[in-house]
Amino acid sequence: MNDYKKKLGDLASKIKADPPRTPIQQVQPVDHPPEEAKEAEARFNNWIPRSLKRRLKAYAAQNDVSLKEITIKALEGFLEEKDGLSK
Repeated sequence: MNDYKKKLGDLASKIKADPPRTPIQQVQPVDHPPEEAKEAEARFNNWIPRSLKRRLKAYAAQNDVSLKEITIKALEGFLEEKDGLSK
């Protein structure tokens, strides 16, 4: 038992005497490219048939686009066709 206490005492002395060997990290800010100015967005909710929603979700998954992108392109196309209006 005395041998155990002596070993613990020696270990504690070593820990106190030795400075930590952990490298000190230097913090540097990350440069972010300036973001493009985005147009303000508004919520747009509509009820559509479930079958159409399923088809849209399948198309979005297969073509790696969001439902939001599909909706925006569809509405812009509709307005251009009907009124000749664009952004």
